[in-house]
Order: sequence, then structure tokens, then C-alpha cells
Amino acid sequence: MAGNKLSFAIFGNDSRALESVRIWEMLDYLVKHDAEVYVEQSFYHALEHKLNDELVIAGVFEGVNFDVDYVISLGGDGTFLKAASKVGPKQIPIIGVNMGRLGFLANVLPSEIKETLDAVFAGQFEIEERAVIKLDTGNEPLEGNPYALNDIAILKRDNASMISIRASVNGEYLVTYLADGLVISTPTGSTAYSLSVGGPIIVPQSGILSITPVAPHSLNIRPIVISDEVEIKLEVESRSHNFLAAVDGRSEKLREGVTLTITKAPYKVRIVKRSGQRFFSTLREKLMWGADTRKL
Repeated sequence: MAGNKLSFAIFGNDSRALESVRIWEMLDYLVKHDAEVYVEQSFYHALEHKLNDELVIAGVFEGVNFDVDYVISLGGDGTFLKAASKVGPKQIPIIGVNMGRLGFLANVLPSEIKETLDAVFAGQFEIEERAVIKLDTGNEPLEGNPYALNDIAILKRDNASMISIRASVNGEYLVTYLADGLVISTPTGSTAYSLSVGGPIIVPQSGILSITPVAPHSLNIRPIVISDEVEIKLEVESRSHNFLAAVDGRSEKLREGVTLTITKAPYKVRIVKRSGQRFFSTLREKLMWGADTRKL
């Protein structure tokens, strides 16, 4: 990277490439600011078909083969999670632009892209660091990325009966869950899958994780909140002798008898926040807290 030029790697949701006017405006803005722009390969091909003009970019990259100052995620929270998994331990700040419904991670609206990039070029923004958790499957290798920004879920397979999950924390036995599954969530993931199965909302930077059963057989088993410095061990038994482990929604089949270990990752995901953006106002807006939903 030459001189003081800023460089950007762009990830996108291929289906959102249809909204190419916004994307084109952003690319044009970056080029006019003398930025180096690199686009993730599959998104580049989607854009190629939609934009008639020549795409003025520095290059196309695949997978984790990028080294830039900032990452821009164009899509929803799913696209953001994909970008975060590729950034991994690189510590590159991510700008999440929401091209669909309002998101918790992708919190910049398309109409705010230029204003946000102005702040980035001027250095007038905040970086929020979010904890990441890691799934270790012992001798059974995981095909995908073992790191989750949102959650790690242990789930029964589609038509299987409930599974048994023996959980211990720092070597101390906690409980054996008889349930359809178990969701271990970071504060970031607490407003995602975990919330839909009755887990608590956790404020970012709380330094805690939640463990929430999915459809537990016993009604007196409740979510529990623990420090994110602990080691969680899970042993799963299933009538079908296998189960699913979903890391930020990317699920893989594992066999019964594997000991799963969940710990905090050695790095954090860094999110670009516009100054003045606050978690509680985002919460009220997205979950419609305080809104009177009664019909007149």
C-alpha cells in the first residue's frame, strides 16, 4: 500500500448486487478519495453482471487473501458474520452496511455510507471490540472456521429425538441437558438465535457468555450466564449417534462421543461505530421496546 492511501476489502451479499446504484456510488466515492479497493471474488462476479460501467478497483481476492486497512460488509448481519470469519485474527476494523432489514452488526444504513466513510477518512469514529468464542472438537476435525462472533449451537438432527448434553464449566459438572439443543452465546449473539430460544440480552463488553437450552425436556432448566474466561466442556449422547454443531450458523455433523470444548478466542472482532451510536437506542429501535403494540 503506497503512501497514506487507505485500502478497503469489500464483502457483499450476491443477491444484494441488484442494488448496484448504492454500491456504485460507494465505489465511486472510494476511488475519488484515492482509496485502494479490493472486492471478494464471488461478490465481484455478481457486481460485474449488474454494473455496466468499468469497475475501477485495485483487485479481486478470494477467502482470507487480503491485507487492508478496513473491511466493508454490504448486506445483513449474515454477510457481516461471513466477513468477520474471514478477517479472523487480522484485527482489521469492519464497517457493516445494512442493505436489507435493520441489523445489529450491519448498523450503517445505505443512506449513511458517505457520512460514515467521511468519518473514517477523517479518523472521527469509534472502534468497538467484540469477544469471539472457539469450538474445539478434539480429534474430530471441523471442516469450517471454529470461531464464532455470535454463537455456537449444539443441535439434534432434523428428525432425531432429543439429545443429552453433559455440561461442565472449568472442570465442575453443571448439569445434563435433555433438549433439542444448547446455544452458547456471546453478548453479540445474545440478540440472535439465543434470544429466540429464551436467552438473555447481554450488553456488549460484559465479559460474559450465556448457555441456553433449546426446547429442554425439564421446565426448571433455565439459561445461565457465566464469565467468558471459563472453559466449557460438553459431551453429547444421541439416539442417532450423531448431532450438529453450528458455529455462527455454519453447521456440521459430528459423531457421538466427541468431547466439545468452548473457550474465548485469543482475538476480538473490531467494529467501526459512528460517534454517538449507542447500544440501548439500537435495542429499542430494533426490538421495538417501549412501543405500544395494542390495536386501537
